[in-house]
Amino acid sequence: MDTRVRPAEAARAQTLWRSSIGKKAVMAVTGLIMVAFLLAHMLGNLKIFFGPHDFDGYAAWLRTIGEPVLHGAWFLWILRAVLLVALVLHVTAAAQLSRRDLAARPTRYAHAQRARASFATRTMRWGGVILGLFLVWHILDLTVGVANPDFDKGGPYHNVAADFQVWWINLIYFVGVLMVGLHVNHGFWSAAQTLGLRRRRGRDLALRYVGSGLAAVITLGFLAVPIGVMTGLVR
Repeated sequence: MDTRVRPAEAARAQTLWRSSIGKKAVMAVTGLIMVAFLLAHMLGNLKIFFGPHDFDGYAAWLRTIGEPVLHGAWFLWILRAVLLVALVLHVTAAAQLSRRDLAARPTRYAHAQRARASFATRTMRWGGVILGLFLVWHILDLTVGVANPDFDKGGPYHNVAADFQVWWINLIYFVGVLMVGLHVNHGFWSAAQTLGLRRRRGRDLALRYVGSGLAAVITLGFLAVPIGVMTGLVR
């Protein structure tokens, strides 16, 4: 029985993936997974305002999640694997949809049509590229440490404080986080549309407010850390 069901399920999954609707659904689900991670990551970052003991303790606790069932740091590696798969699927679906859109529209939109698009919509493609570069930078900076001016493997609080005392690192971070906010603002509404959450009357405006609120909270939450370092609240 399983030998007949599994090929059928695989065929349906392939058919769904090949369709534009399926790719949009993949983008919606993977995007929401990454938004949930961003919220959790942002809230964890804010513990830096409670001092080095709390922040370093939080960083150490992340490596013990799931024990004794999981060994040290296994949860983090599982989380990273899930996020990596979500990111690859999200980017692949976005690139393929973009190519289909360009192929179906060989001539550019008229100026009036282009003007009706929001700033976030018009910058989603380039914003995605900037976000990819920012993600690589962020990993090299605060995870691997090769781009950090004074990296200490056992001192997360020290690494953040040292990092955001450098003006050009702050500039990179500010641009990256603002792009994250724009992406979340537009992406949340698009995901809700793809998943059919806008079908009932009156939901559209509410979902726009939720998306804008999420984007604002994530943006301000992440920017609070470098601002805290620059203003001396975090030392």
